[in-house]
Amino acid sequence: MLDGKRIAILVEEGFEDSELVEPLRAMKDANARVVIVGSGSKNSYNGKRGGATVKADTTADKVNGRDFDAIIVPGGYAPDKMRLYQSMIDMVKDAYESGKVVGAICHGPQLLISADMVRGRQVTSWPSVAVDLKNAGAKWVNEPVVKDGNLITSRKPADIPKFNKALIEALVGS
Repeated sequence: MLDGKRIAILVEEGFEDSELVEPLRAMKDANARVVIVGSGSKNSYNGKRGGATVKADTTADKVNGRDFDAIIVPGGYAPDKMRLYQSMIDMVKDAYESGKVVGAICHGPQLLISADMVRGRQVTSWPSVAVDLKNAGAKWVNEPVVKDGNLITSRKPADIPKFNKALIEALVGS
């Protein structure tokens, strides 16, 4: 289904386990080529629940967001740490500005705020991130998945099946 599509999943310490592992599985099951992109702070990153450890394939300073068909930003504590790395901010911004699919779930939109990608866009997130998104100029809605152009956002682990479906549909259509 996604043969030939290249997907980057960003990782940093404290990611929400299911929000990385389940999209990773869904993209691989759809035959996409998935690359795990870390900040460079470590070689392997641990999920905040202790259920997953992920080794990065590369670092954000060594790749360009335009070289991927999609970038996925899992939530947890990781997005707040990701935005300390300019290379991670630049990667999502380059992908977004190139019209690539950018998906972020839960706290993932924190990285999108730092990349100045949400102004004027309709998005969703974990409820505590809503005020940050609104302050950054986004229109926040409480929906399981929100697609606004090439930006796909979702709220929480329970929404992952709908998030994965929206990502795959956007990639099939691109």
